Amino acid sequence: MFGFLKKLMGMPNDEVLQQYKEKGAVIIDVRTPAEYKGGHPKKAQNIPLQNIQREADKIKKMNKPVILCCASGARSGQATSILKSKGIDAVNAGAWQNVANLMA
Repeated sequence: MFGFLKKLMGMPNDEVLQQYKEKGAVIIDVRTPAEYKGGHPKKAQNIPLQNIQREADKIKKMNKPVILCCASGARSGQATSILKSKGIDAVNAGAWQNVANLMA
C-alpha cells in the first residue's frame, strides 16, 4: 500500500534513491531551520522551500544530482519541480526519515 502511495505522489522507490546516492547526490532538506534542527538526514543541507528558487543557480553549480526531502513529501515535491525546471537532476524522496534510513 505504501509503495502505491509513493508512486501516486511521484516519489521514487528505494532502488532509485540508492542509485542517486551512488552517483554522489546532494541531499537537500527543504523544511524550516527549526524543523531541520529537530532531526535530519546525515550530510543533508538545509535550504528551506522558500529559498529554493533563489538558490537554484548555486545548486546547479554543484553539478550533482539532488535528493530532496521534507516532512511528508509535499514541499520537497514542489522543490523538485522547481529544480527540474532549471535543468537540475532532482528527485523527491518524501519524508526526511526515508533519506536518513537510506544514508544509515
